[in-house]
Amino acid sequence: MNSATALSRRTFINRTLGAAAAAGATWFDAPRLLADLSPARKASVARFGGFHLGIQSFSLRGYGVDGAIEKAAHLGLHWIEFFRGHYPPTGDRKKIEEMNAKLAKHDISISAHGVQSFTKDHDSNELFFKFAKLAGVRNISANPAPDSFESLDRLVKQYDMRIAIHNHGPTHAYDKAKDVHKAVQKWDKRIGFCADLGHFLRSGDDPVEVINLLGDRLYGVHLKDDVNIGQKKGKSVILGKGHLDVVGVFKALKRVKFPADGALSLEYEENPKDPIAEIEECLQIAADAARKVAGS
Repeated sequence: MNSATALSRRTFINRTLGAAAAAGATWFDAPRLLADLSPARKASVARFGGFHLGIQSFSLRGYGVDGAIEKAAHLGLHWIEFFRGHYPPTGDRKKIEEMNAKLAKHDISISAHGVQSFTKDHDSNELFFKFAKLAGVRNISANPAPDSFESLDRLVKQYDMRIAIHNHGPTHAYDKAKDVHKAVQKWDKRIGFCADLGHFLRSGDDPVEVINLLGDRLYGVHLKDDVNIGQKKGKSVILGKGHLDVVGVFKALKRVKFPADGALSLEYEENPKDPIAEIEECLQIAADAARKVAGS
C-alpha cells in the first residue's frame, strides 16, 4: 500500500468515526459502524464488548516506534495513542505519510496523541494543531497551562479537534476531577478530558464517579490500575489487582456514551523492557469485563 492509499484509508476511517460521533453514536449502540471496518477490527470490537480499545504507546516505550507498532498489532489492537517519544510532532508531510504507511500496514489508526503541553503562546500552540490535523489526530491529550485556554478555545473551533486534559495525580495540576470539570465549563465543549484512572485513584477519586462526572466531555481514558492511593508516585498493576473496578469502569463508559472516535487506551507503565505478558493479561481482563457489560 502506498502512502497516498494509506492516507486515503485513514481519512475514510476518521471521517466515518467523526460522523458517527457527531450523531451521538457509540460502538456498542451503533452496530452499523461495523460494516465499515476490516474483519480484524470487527473481531477486536467484538472481543472488547463493542469498545474500540487501543493502547498508549508509552506502555511499549522499550521497543522504539516500529517495534511498538508491531507489538500493538501482535496484541490484536487497532488503535494507538502515541506519546511524543514515539511520534515527535512534525510539519514534514513526508514523515507523516511514512507514519501513515507504517500504521496502515498493520491496520492501525491513531486514536490520540499526547500528553502535550500548551501555554498562552498561540502560534506555538497552533503548530501542534497543524501537525495533528495532517496526522489525522482527533484527540490531543494535554496538560495545558491555565493561561492557554483562550488560545485553545480558538484552535479547537478552527481545526475542529479536541483537547483532552490529562490528570497526573497528587501535587500536579488537574488533580481532582471536580476542579478540572469546573474549570472548562466556560470554554468550547471540544475542550474536555483524558481521564487517567490510575492517577485519579492516587488522588482519592473513584474512577467510576469520575467517568460519570466528566460525561460528554470525556474524550480519552487511560485504562490503568494503581495500588499507591494518596501517594505522589504511582505503581501500576494488572487491571483489577489494585483498586480499579474494571467492570464498573466499562459500565460507566457505556452509560456516558463514550464517543466512537474517543481514545480508550490501555496504559501499563511497569516492566518497560518486556511488558507483553502483563499487557496481555490486562487485555484479557478488560475483554472479560467489557463483554460482561455488553451482555447486561
